Amino acid sequence: MKSASVFLLSCAALLWGSQAPVQAAQEPFYQGKTIRVIVGFTSGGFYDRWSRLLARYVPKHLPGNPEMVVQNMPGAGGLIAANHVYSVAKSDGQTIGMTSYGMYLDQLVGRKEVQYDVRKFNWIGSPEKSEVLLYMRSDAPYKSIEDIRKASTPPKCGSTGTAGTDYILARLLEEVLGAKIESVLGYPGGSEIDLAVEKGEVQCRGLTAAPYFGREPFISWRKKNFVNVLVYGGLKRDPRIPDTPTIYEIFDKLNTPEENRQVADVILRGGDFGRPWVMPPATPTQVVKTMRAAYAKAMADPALLDEAKKGKLDIEYVPGEELQKLAEKMLSQPPGVVARVKKLLGRE
Repeated sequence: MKSASVFLLSCAALLWGSQAPVQAAQEPFYQGKTIRVIVGFTSGGFYDRWSRLLARYVPKHLPGNPEMVVQNMPGAGGLIAANHVYSVAKSDGQTIGMTSYGMYLDQLVGRKEVQYDVRKFNWIGSPEKSEVLLYMRSDAPYKSIEDIRKASTPPKCGSTGTAGTDYILARLLEEVLGAKIESVLGYPGGSEIDLAVEKGEVQCRGLTAAPYFGREPFISWRKKNFVNVLVYGGLKRDPRIPDTPTIYEIFDKLNTPEENRQVADVILRGGDFGRPWVMPPATPTQVVKTMRAAYAKAMADPALLDEAKKGKLDIEYVPGEELQKLAEKMLSQPPGVVARVKKLLGRE
């Protein structure tokens, strides 16, 4: 009997031992893990606000329900964060970056600081598409783009860096419309630029439409007529600023050459990247698929949509697969267009 008992115990041990790895393999990938979301801008702006909102909902749709924390890594218009996610962060599925939609432009023009290839990022999704606009203090002597074109002294606009919307829009207006703008670089984020405008350090800023219509100080500024919007980058006028012309209307009025229009379109339509999440290049394919699926479910979550509405966050979800194709398109431009963009951004 003793030998039979020993035999049965041995069999049970072998059976348990053979099943343990299978049980472990079935454990959800993200169980017990923490995911870092690295935002390339300071807290309070829409990049930061969107990431913090998504960080509360995406984990609910990930197997294992991991913790997700947001870390701000501002600098150079999101370039520092993009470099970190691409070249430093581990490709273990536990790092996500939210970077500037304009980061492809720094790569397109060959800036030496760029350590990434936007085509090799794993694009997860974006909660919106971003049209740009230029606001100006109402007490400044520039009431239209035409006023800037004719001015002997250019207005000063604040900027985070060469990949920032503010800098890119300023250079675009100068290159294709002859509206010279002096960019004051080095602000860590949009909130700091807005404070500088309020103090009178600078007079203007280029930014995407969502924060302008969705947060302070702009809500109060608009009520007080503290600022005006001089130009809008969309294909059609925004009904919230019906008197503001689109850049395409100005092109028509000034009979702008076709090549200038093409250059502008490469830059402005890049706003379709919105406020994207990306993962490092070598992240396992299945992990990327899992994250994209969770992101999509979060963007359809009624609770998230309700919070976004209350927070005046515009929503136009863009899937990661679409962003991946857009990254390829943006880096596949004719040599002539690339040369003009390089000139526009000061690389020639």
